[in-house]
Amino acid sequence: MKGMILVSRYPRKYQKGYTNVYHIILRSINQQEIFYDNSDHKKFIKCIQQTKEKYVYELYAYVLMNNHIHMLINAKDNNMSKIMQSLAISYAMYFNKKYNRIGHVFYNRFKSKNIETEGYLLRTLRYIHFNPEKAGICEYSKYKWSSYSEYLNEATIVNREIIDNLFERDIERFKEFHNEYKNTEDSEEEFEGNSTLKLTDDMAIEKIKTHLKIDNLIEIQNFSNRKRDETIRKINEIKGIERKQLARILGLNERTIYRAIK
Repeated sequence: MKGMILVSRYPRKYQKGYTNVYHIILRSINQQEIFYDNSDHKKFIKCIQQTKEKYVYELYAYVLMNNHIHMLINAKDNNMSKIMQSLAISYAMYFNKKYNRIGHVFYNRFKSKNIETEGYLLRTLRYIHFNPEKAGICEYSKYKWSSYSEYLNEATIVNREIIDNLFERDIERFKEFHNEYKNTEDSEEEFEGNSTLKLTDDMAIEKIKTHLKIDNLIEIQNFSNRKRDETIRKINEIKGIERKQLARILGLNERTIYRAIK
């Protein structure tokens, strides 16, 4: 198929000047949600625009998920750490002020993986765009907060030229390449370097009971606010349980969970 041929056509190493391309993953602290409404998404995109103006880097792809962000960046002659620090601080200041909180919003260290071949560049771009569908949010092509639509319509913050040229400016080949993702063996571990398995609700419930040494989680709803928050913080020590999942399991409001562990 065309899309599969396309990847195999570009196995060579990047030419000089392309070596500063990275897949960046910026995660929220404690897996907390960092986009509560559309204005939050828009603010983060504005922060990207501002850092691009300041550091003049190129952005090839992005997706804003509930508790993390993927970006495909060519840092050019800039220091990637400075770019990401500026981006994270700008959004954190906005987020903390809006939601009346203090403390970190993102982990201090972002994940980065160097892109060494054009084939891997394209596969990473496709992986980034597919994140919403993998997470069960919606079809990747319908997700509002990714760069996929910028390749079909007018670009706003994405630098399209490199990717457009690799697809010979054929939008149908671009679409077909993305549609083939489900038929590939691309894995999350390959792109994120993370083999940690998320716990199912049943697994999480058993781990919580063991960790707290209690028989029935419904008891937590009857705790005093102070004891309840202390218990939530203890549960948060267990790896693999997300905030939304914890709220669902305990029958508590997400904001109650958020306030306890912030």
